[in-house]
Amino acid sequence: RREGVEYDAYHRGDHFFYTFRDESRPNSELRVAPLVSPGSTVTLVPHDPATKLEGICVSRDHLALFRRAGGLQGVAAYRLPEGEAMPLSLGPPQALEFDEEAYSLGAGHQGPYGSSVLRLEYTSMATPNTTLDHDMVSGERAVKKVAPVLGGFRQENYATKRVWATAADGVSVPVSLVWRKDLVEFDGTAPLLLDGYGSYEICNDPYFSSTRLSLLDRGFVFAVAHIRGGGEMGRMWYEDGKFLKKRNTVTDFIACAEHLVSQKVCHPAKVCIEGRSAGGITVGAAVNMRPDLFAAAIAGVPFVDVVTTMLDDTIPLTITEWEEWGNPVESKEFYDYMKSYSPMDNIRAQAYPALLVTAGLHDPRVAYWEPAKWVAKLRETKTDANPLLFKCDMGAGHFSKSGRFERLVEIALEFAFLIRQTGSPQEPATRSRL
Repeated sequence: RREGVEYDAYHRGDHFFYTFRDESRPNSELRVAPLVSPGSTVTLVPHDPATKLEGICVSRDHLALFRRAGGLQGVAAYRLPEGEAMPLSLGPPQALEFDEEAYSLGAGHQGPYGSSVLRLEYTSMATPNTTLDHDMVSGERAVKKVAPVLGGFRQENYATKRVWATAADGVSVPVSLVWRKDLVEFDGTAPLLLDGYGSYEICNDPYFSSTRLSLLDRGFVFAVAHIRGGGEMGRMWYEDGKFLKKRNTVTDFIACAEHLVSQKVCHPAKVCIEGRSAGGITVGAAVNMRPDLFAAAIAGVPFVDVVTTMLDDTIPLTITEWEEWGNPVESKEFYDYMKSYSPMDNIRAQAYPALLVTAGLHDPRVAYWEPAKWVAKLRETKTDANPLLFKCDMGAGHFSKSGRFERLVEIALEFAFLIRQTGSPQEPATRSRL
């Protein structure tokens, strides 16, 4: 084992395939090697700076390669040699195509080893979770299951697409959108909820949410900003949003909001934002830098006191978190840079948007006192009369209360906050209008 080297192995016959990543191949490549001589490798799919390999599924006669390019997930199927012979190269791929511009795709539970059927899990912000079977011989595809959605949901009433915003340094940042067709005209009148995260190489991919329909049925546009610090555009997208490049995460997020306003996706006075956990840095720093851009913000269990937490190595997670944010104890450069974006350390005497901040008393990742201190300092410093609400759940941890009904109560509170701040209809439009 070596630091900075990652691999996953998949057995077939007298050989195994493996994906391999190191510093010179940050997006991984696919190799094959015989079992009797694991060091005698052959590269089947070389490293591509524009395409990230996410994994493979191996059967007797086929190999399915899951990859990510241009921020979108995809899969390509390859025919393997008969008799489970080790391939020295791969033939032309059978690339699977999907109609929607923004979606999430992954491997499902696969069937028998000798089957030519590849099971997939697909969803988008307009399509409920769907299980698909794709025959890698015939190319035929069958829908096996669609998650039920109650309340008269009709998928054709909603639309999703992807747009690109230009960041402050000229980098293009993808944004996924969903809206209800009969309520949104893209004429600059709709309220917007923009979600952001951008840390740990986590891909904030578009997915379906039945609770989100409550906002869409009130005329909201929902958007996800795929900002640097996440992994949506490959490993270097993550590297360009961590350590001494963390401010890119925040400025990307601001650029996405500005782009949606300029394109009349939403009303300029009805831009709402949300972020949880490390997404609290994104939201907290954004409202410090551009408070005039936002009408309301939701910060869920937000990591906002970056400098103080990273200086305290008695907190259980601090030392491991140095690999994400840097070590300000040993490096003045990291200390000064953290202080330049840490939400707690950049509160100013200015008008802020309406804020809803939540915490969990038993949160082991972001201690409740971080958002509590942040709210107290905001109340002491800000110059506006906009609502600043702090809700500390006395029975919850980092992921809210257990139980779906308790979580629905929390979502209802968040939606009520957004509806009030944007002046949106309290009653949703009926779902049978179209």
